[in-house]
Amino acid sequence: MSESLNRQLADLHAERVASWAAESLKINIDQRRHLVETADHERFVRAGDHIEPFELLNVDGGVLSREQLITHGPAVLIFFRFAGCPACNIALPYYERQLFPQLKALGVPLVAVSPQVPEKLVEIKQRHALELLVASDKDNALGRRLGILYSFDDASRQASLSKGGGIGEVTGTGTWELPQPTVVVLDGNGVVAFADVSPDWLVRTEAGPILAAVKAALAQHTLPIAI
Repeated sequence: MSESLNRQLADLHAERVASWAAESLKINIDQRRHLVETADHERFVRAGDHIEPFELLNVDGGVLSREQLITHGPAVLIFFRFAGCPACNIALPYYERQLFPQLKALGVPLVAVSPQVPEKLVEIKQRHALELLVASDKDNALGRRLGILYSFDDASRQASLSKGGGIGEVTGTGTWELPQPTVVVLDGNGVVAFADVSPDWLVRTEAGPILAAVKAALAQHTLPIAI
């Protein structure tokens, strides 16, 4: 897997440094720095946590339940912000290329999850012709349970409003909350086998560690029971 997601995100930041107005760039950098410096890692989902049943709204229609996703073993959830997020439009196609084919071959579902309402969220799936599942976490219910939500700081709120509306209008949630980029690998029992939360949305989990965690979970799932 030679393609690096974080190299692409670093290139996005470099492009912004070269082209954005200084004030806008500072707001973006300050928000991300603040989230890193104040991150409460004790609240974040971690390996070993048991995740109670949940439901996500598939943008293609219907509901994706925890039970459906882990019926045959592990499942991978990738939390992202919203369909128009530039970094997310780099990350999801990357996961489609670098992770989805291998997981599909292993029979492991891959679900990209955002709180954005399905009728708005479907745009990112259509834009990139994604085969991976895209689903809405209604009212940030699962993200809240996983401890991965953040809220815009004052400067970011004012910048959002100056563009014509708050992020709650963009997502359809009516709130300033979004999930921090997070990857969760659930095993077949609903226990977290792997979790990675990034307070800085321009730093995200590469495909390699996710695939390794899935293969380890599969090995555990298929171990014979000693008698």
